[in-house]
Amino acid sequence: MKIYQFILLSVLISIVACKSKEEKKEEPIKQTDTAVQLEWQQLFNGEDLSGWTPKIRHHEVGENYANTFSVKDGYITVNYDDYHDVFNKQYGHLFYNKPFSAYFLAVEYRFVGEQIADGEGWAYRNSGAMLHGQAPETMLKDQDFPISIEGQFLGGNPDTEDERSTLNLCTPGTNVVYKDSLFTPHCTNSLSKTYRGDQWVRGTFLVLKDSIVKHILEGETVLEYINPTIGGSGVTDFDKTAKQDGKPLTEGYISIQSESHPIQFRKVEIIDLDPIYNDKDKLNATIDAILKEEKAK
Repeated sequence: MKIYQFILLSVLISIVACKSKEEKKEEPIKQTDTAVQLEWQQLFNGEDLSGWTPKIRHHEVGENYANTFSVKDGYITVNYDDYHDVFNKQYGHLFYNKPFSAYFLAVEYRFVGEQIADGEGWAYRNSGAMLHGQAPETMLKDQDFPISIEGQFLGGNPDTEDERSTLNLCTPGTNVVYKDSLFTPHCTNSLSKTYRGDQWVRGTFLVLKDSIVKHILEGETVLEYINPTIGGSGVTDFDKTAKQDGKPLTEGYISIQSESHPIQFRKVEIIDLDPIYNDKDKLNATIDAILKEEKAK
């Protein structure tokens, strides 16, 4: 009797083990068939500003006033060494020369040094990645910010314990739908933790044309909204023909900011999702794979 029970138990264990192996095999096969392996495209080559165009307030497009944007030690570096301690609200943006519509963007940044003397208080350890922005050549000479969606970068004060989230949302000349309502305030905070000092931070953004935008840190969504459109305030001295209120933002230019505090960028990279945008199964599986990769970094 004991031998019979032993044989029966062995058979049952073998059946369960085989079933378990089959279930484990199914998951990666299913994901491999659906997800598309897309490579990160480096927008910054690590050597120079090829492919990028500066637009600084009170200066013509293409003029890199006082060498605001440069490459030092392999990083895009924003500095004000040649401003002679006078910033004068000369907000700057460095535009990548190609527009994108559906994409996953990653920007690795760190704040360094001290803010220029006459920088605004709100601009302390403040920068950002402008998404779906207008083309730099459509900005007027004295325009302060491009009409765009801003993924705002904020650094915490290393000398205090004050909380200061990053990857917030600001809307220069735009509106979004946030928590099922039209969102018209200029900025709103994300759910991120505070990053202090000169540490590197990897901020990522999922932008799917005019449907959904997610701000993501360490693989976790800290802010989400939908339906970005042109509209509202938050931008001055613009060409009225460039600000068509109510127009959906389905694509645009990416730029990084100069707002009076020195900052460095060591990586600006993108995965272009536009080729698979209309295949929702591939799109969703690919996004899931990217997020899984981000969590593991």
